[in-house]
Amino acid sequence: MSENEHEAKMARPRMAAGALFFDEEDRVLLVEPSYKDYRDIPGGYVEEGESPRQACVREVQEELGIAPHIGRLLVVDWAPNPGEGDKVLYLFDGGRLRAGDRRQIALQADELRAYDFHDADQVPDLTIARLARRISAGINARANGLTAYLEHGESPEAVPD
Repeated sequence: MSENEHEAKMARPRMAAGALFFDEEDRVLLVEPSYKDYRDIPGGYVEEGESPRQACVREVQEELGIAPHIGRLLVVDWAPNPGEGDKVLYLFDGGRLRAGDRRQIALQADELRAYDFHDADQVPDLTIARLARRISAGINARANGLTAYLEHGESPEAVPD
């Protein structure tokens, strides 16, 4: 196999990164994008030369107008999309947003209509199934000090080959 053939076979996934934020009642923050019909987490695509964590920090600042500490990696999700190709999604621990942090939130008006905190059991009714599974895995990873690896929002052990 020539080097060009080998190169052509290599995956070139798009990457995105987001954060899970919580309030004092351990409810998770979801944003309401103006361009989607479901809730999402703060975050977005990784730009060239940027690490997933750097992208998460940048996207949170752009979307929410705040710069809280972004903690450890909670989830990596291999989530190819027919329209976008191979994708790897990273979910980081944004921690608990105190009342002062929440008062400083200034939504990116051209992308987000609103935000709110929701109980974990409400998330599946507010967003797409794959994201709901990723959020659930992130909540569990955070509680247990783990990092989860998912494929399409599910643990590979749960997905038959």
